[in-house]
Amino acid sequence: MSLCCAISNEVPEQPVISPVSGSIFEKRLILKYITENGSDPISGRELTEDMLIEVRTPPVVKPRPPSATSIPAILKTLQDEWDAVMLHSFTLRQQLQTARQELSHALYQHDAACRVIARLTKEVTAAREALATLKPQAGIAAAPPGVQQPQYGAEAGGLAEQPTEEAGMTPEVIQKLQDKATLLTTERKKRGKTVPEELAKAEDVRGYKTLASHPGLHSASIPGILAMDVCPTDTSKILTGGNDKNATIFNKDTEQIIAILKGHTRKVTSVIYHPEEETVITTSPDASIRVWHVPTSQTVQMIRAHEGPVTGLSLHATGDYLLSTSTDEHWAFSDLRTGRVLTKVGDTSTPHALTSAQFHPDGLIFGTGTSDSLIKIWDLKERTNVANFPGHSGPISAISFSENGYYLATSADDSVIKLWDLRKLKNFKTITLDEGYEVKDLCFDQSGTYLAIAGSDIRLYLCKQWDNLKIFSDHTALATGVRFGRHAHFIASVSMDRTLKVYGI
Repeated sequence: MSLCCAISNEVPEQPVISPVSGSIFEKRLILKYITENGSDPISGRELTEDMLIEVRTPPVVKPRPPSATSIPAILKTLQDEWDAVMLHSFTLRQQLQTARQELSHALYQHDAACRVIARLTKEVTAAREALATLKPQAGIAAAPPGVQQPQYGAEAGGLAEQPTEEAGMTPEVIQKLQDKATLLTTERKKRGKTVPEELAKAEDVRGYKTLASHPGLHSASIPGILAMDVCPTDTSKILTGGNDKNATIFNKDTEQIIAILKGHTRKVTSVIYHPEEETVITTSPDASIRVWHVPTSQTVQMIRAHEGPVTGLSLHATGDYLLSTSTDEHWAFSDLRTGRVLTKVGDTSTPHALTSAQFHPDGLIFGTGTSDSLIKIWDLKERTNVANFPGHSGPISAISFSENGYYLATSADDSVIKLWDLRKLKNFKTITLDEGYEVKDLCFDQSGTYLAIAGSDIRLYLCKQWDNLKIFSDHTALATGVRFGRHAHFIASVSMDRTLKVYGI
């Protein structure tokens, strides 16, 4: 229903109501009428502008006047509509092209931003690893002014050229070895089969857990720790050798690096902490053996006993002599103090690269592993091969003598551990590990009660019963070294994942 003006009979643009007659008028017409007559046009009664009531209605859309009344007019209208549609379509195509260009640019910016974020994330990770390395190094301090570097024969004050000829096993050296062996044998007999009271019980070892993990000892750019040793007199000090060509001495109690030993030109594969001095020994495939003074972090002796990479290292019980093996198929016996090679022997009967070495606790015999799966026992004084232990397959990866002097543990690339009785010269126990298990290190504790294995994981065995007490699988890569603390109160291990881990209660 539409409104209609009582005067013009048309739809009003501004409708108003007269309260006098109740009629609807066009506002401009009724105002003109009131001005001239002053009364309502319908009832004739008095009416003023203030009395009018406005009516709010939607705006009225007036229809176009009819123009398409002929065929030419209709054709013109259709042509105008077509032109408008074409112009609108052209505008839409332009907007679409612009939107595509903006989207392409936005995607390019997004891709560039993702690349920048990835690069920054990598830099932040590297910076964090570097910071983790720098924090422990804050504990490195220079040697006190009063501490003098020990003198090691001709090497003191600088690295001299190494003699190529053998100095020979003099009667004095042989007598020294014999006296030490006699003393150690006597002490072992006095101890008998009693186990030290301070030794950790098997039940305690079963309850060992990871106490600490230290990833910042070696370079993050060349990850991997290949060897380790624990200082016998101060078991808080741990020596490690890494893929980064450095050896590091770390205090596990203060969690600070004591010294970083730099000098090898290739990775450090074997390390020994001297039991009585602030001295460590390291070896490398660079064919050198270095003797270091810990307080000054300096090389005091370099021994070049081999023509190929040094693969095994063992310190004699006297603390004065070194046994080393190499891929040059020889073992060498060298003087730690003078750096001279006393004797160097190769096995001409079965020439194969030597892969490992260790002295017997008494020091008169020692064992070597070969690349052809054989363990050889040698008499040091006579420099002869006195026994061979076949049975493994693959190169020998580790050997370890028990402190009781009777047992020898060996491993190779065959996922088994073989235990040999040196009195009967035979294999009396074989521990079969998981298929594909890699063994990199073996270690008896100081009492000969426990055996630790490092490889695909860390395993602890109780000797004689050979029960598996504990398995640690914390390392994310191959474990390369394991050692016991004093009285087996803790165990330390290193790995290719660049971490040193400490286990205990």
